[in-house]
Amino acid sequence: QVQLVESGGGLVQAGGSLRLSCTASGSIFSINAMGWYRQAPGNERELVARIISDGSTKYADSVKGRFTISRDNAKNTVYLQTNSLNPEDTAVYYCNVHVRQSRWRPEYEYWGQGTQVTVSS
Repeated sequence: QVQLVESGGGLVQAGGSLRLSCTASGSIFSINAMGWYRQAPGNERELVARIISDGSTKYADSVKGRFTISRDNAKNTVYLQTNSLNPEDTAVYYCNVHVRQSRWRPEYEYWGQGTQVTVSS
């Protein structure tokens, strides 16, 4: 029983910024990877950014230098700071986490319901 709550999406003009957040709650022993994916109409879901528990990160080439992923382990929250947004960034953004609910249970993957980001030109 793990729940993900996303927030921060909305409508913004080109060049603007948004800060997305995703908080995991429920029965959580540990969280390894946390990340953000996005899916535009007609396209496949793609990785935007990922951060592992040791702090290492990975970004899609299209967002390098513009987006920053971070996490607050005490709050079980992952953030995505999106700067210099352009219309190509328009998509539904999904939070993704890998959670162990106890030391005796394996790691499972969980998804948020998605938050819409729309960038106007």
